[in-house]
Amino acid sequence: MGLQDKKLYGTATVGTKGQVVIPADAREELGIQPGDRLYVINAMHGSGIMLLKEEMLQSFVNQMSTQIDEFRALTDKEGKS
Repeated sequence: MGLQDKKLYGTATVGTKGQVVIPADAREELGIQPGDRLYVINAMHGSGIMLLKEEMLQSFVNQMSTQIDEFRALTDKEGKS
């Protein structure tokens, strides 16, 4: 995902309880609904955060697991040659 794929939705202010309101345009476009679980991930070497919808995190983990399995199979095959 390149810089051209990014979109600025506006700003959000952290409240006294640490709460942040996600701009309405972002919620609508990204399909974020009340009750959705978002994971907060350290981004940009500690200078920012990323919010990731739970189902996207599971998809990412599944994709990484598949790639690791494929890499292991490839290295095992090469090691036996």
